[in-house]
Amino acid sequence: MMIAAMRVGVRDSAAAIGLDKRLVGVCAQERVMRVRGGPTPGGVPDEALDLLLQRAGRTRGEICRMMQIGGGEPVVTAETVRLDDHFAHACTAYLTSPFDRSAIVVCDHDTPSVSVWAGRDGTIAPVDLAWSGPGFSEAYTRCALALGFPRDTATQRFEALARLRPDARDARVDQLFDLDGDALRVDSTLEQVVAGLGGGAHAGNPRQRAELAASLEARIADLLVGFLERVRQRVALDNVCLGGSLFYHSSINTRVRSAGVFADAFVPIDPGDAGVVAGAVLHGYGGRPEPASPFLGPAYSSEETKEVLDNCKLQYAWESESAILADAVDSLMQGRLVAWFDAEMEWGPRSLGARSILASPFSPYVLENLNRFLKHREPWRGYALSGLKESVAAHFNGPADAPFMEGDYRPLDAAAFRHVLPADTAAVRLHTVSSEALPRFARLLEAFGAASGLPFLVNTSFNGFHEPAVCSPRDAVRVFYGSGLDMLVMNGFVLHK
Repeated sequence: MMIAAMRVGVRDSAAAIGLDKRLVGVCAQERVMRVRGGPTPGGVPDEALDLLLQRAGRTRGEICRMMQIGGGEPVVTAETVRLDDHFAHACTAYLTSPFDRSAIVVCDHDTPSVSVWAGRDGTIAPVDLAWSGPGFSEAYTRCALALGFPRDTATQRFEALARLRPDARDARVDQLFDLDGDALRVDSTLEQVVAGLGGGAHAGNPRQRAELAASLEARIADLLVGFLERVRQRVALDNVCLGGSLFYHSSINTRVRSAGVFADAFVPIDPGDAGVVAGAVLHGYGGRPEPASPFLGPAYSSEETKEVLDNCKLQYAWESESAILADAVDSLMQGRLVAWFDAEMEWGPRSLGARSILASPFSPYVLENLNRFLKHREPWRGYALSGLKESVAAHFNGPADAPFMEGDYRPLDAAAFRHVLPADTAAVRLHTVSSEALPRFARLLEAFGAASGLPFLVNTSFNGFHEPAVCSPRDAVRVFYGSGLDMLVMNGFVLHK
């Protein structure tokens, strides 16, 4: 029995398919259309669904049930089940988790902004909550906009700025937010206060601006933890699953986990709007929670990859894995940027070794190469690291693990990672790589660790300027030759500039 799901919307639309009670494919529409976040004409992710079906060797006629989130009329002829946004978020958070029983908290921009659910043995029931007013996601976005960032990248840049001074606290921002029962109160003068404290886009003191950003973020996180304490009392469950766009932010996730309100906290692979299709498929099957692989996007064979390379009349080499690893490590040790394309695409927002751009964190010019020449970002922007799990514990303070790059960490020896830290007190988002990761990527970290002394690599998404991460070999070739990348490893093929 094949169940499919679609999140219908002008932005962040996505599709997923399941076979034999298993989630087997997830893809955001932006990855196929090559426009970040959308817009999707009509809001229906037809191209994403058709790509998943094509890669699985299936057709629309085999869909027995369609789970639909958003949109008006049903988008396929199969039996259609409509799901509410917040319930779909709860499904993804809980049904892809390792917990049979847990609280579920959804913080998103969609009404009612905040919702609470209880997951028990595969069933999800709402917890009575009369939330009113803005939610934590809205407050976070208002802070980002008050700091002068453009809306489409505001929250990402707000978090990156706050990460430069993670210990900063300015008590003057505390009055801007308060938790009043089941409501978050946000001062109407927030934007004016932030500007008055030196937080505008053209403020002259970057350190002061970073400290203000960190203080704003910390205040929101403190109130969220206070709310979670109330949730724990209501549901009497040991663990919590978190869904909604607020939990894209690894700094927020780390604050929740370190607070210890719940024994453990789970953030799904994609907690945002595009990720709801995964939970919708699993809900359609009616099963119990089971961890999902982050690699459920389209995959491409070596034959398909070679066809693209030959069609583009490119020079390339087909190498053994040992030769690929040696070649890549040599390039990385020389400070070059390596594009890494392997196996099934990640379906979440983070690149985890399937569609990644990699660099040595020990190269003196790594941030300049990434920010100035590749990503066109501000010089103070930092980048995430991927590292072997056992080495992360030895060199960083932070959560026990972050397999989806969903946690922030502090290096025990900042000097060792000084070239990749924009400030001496900066935190870094980190991806802990264990046996569940892609094997070739894990072996690359091992090989780089043997050469450099530490098995860590800078890992950012393999994408062009203002684009989503690449999906197909043709996408990869276009971005490789249209950017400052030095080497491309793609399904056993190696290309150099």
